[in-house]
Amino acid sequence: MSLQPFTRVSGKAAPMLAANIDTDVIMPKQFLKGIDRAGLDRGLFFDLRFLPDGQPNPEFVLNQPAWQGARFMVVGPNFGCGSSREHAVWGLKQMGIRALIGSSFAGIFYDNCQRNGVLLITLDETVLQRLGQVVSQPDRSQISVDLEAQAIQLQDGQVIPFDIDTLRKTALLLGLDAIGSTLQGSEQIKAFEREHLTANPWLG
Repeated sequence: MSLQPFTRVSGKAAPMLAANIDTDVIMPKQFLKGIDRAGLDRGLFFDLRFLPDGQPNPEFVLNQPAWQGARFMVVGPNFGCGSSREHAVWGLKQMGIRALIGSSFAGIFYDNCQRNGVLLITLDETVLQRLGQVVSQPDRSQISVDLEAQAIQLQDGQVIPFDIDTLRKTALLLGLDAIGSTLQGSEQIKAFEREHLTANPWLG
């Protein structure tokens, strides 16, 4: 499956710095019933985004004008913990979220993001908190993320570098899912198969 490549993306960054926001909060269970991925943007953070009468909650960050249409979220530690539902990542993508910036992420959630082309950036907790304070100011919420340069640029010109695994970086830059990444080495795979069968002809 081809994914949207991630090179340099600019947009608003919404702060959501509470710890341990789990996948049940990101995508409540009632939105897991569909047989396809349609409409999962409606379910994203549903219990936080909407009041009991169905109206948007004006207190929720993604409903506030300064952060509507955010491309990034600056999140608290252990984001994406809980159940392994991939719907949480699909919902984030449908809402237009291209990257999450945090200090730590749950392992399965991290892998689900990678498979679906959502960049996860891990920063030191102190640096993350400073970034969270910056983007919590409506007039400073605009940032740019340059994956090739591995850098986050703030409106005032400040640059925050980040590390990322080379394989994950390459896959995101090229818009490759797990199968696409594997096929990048198709010639090496074929060569190994030929050599292995030559050395072990009885396997043929």
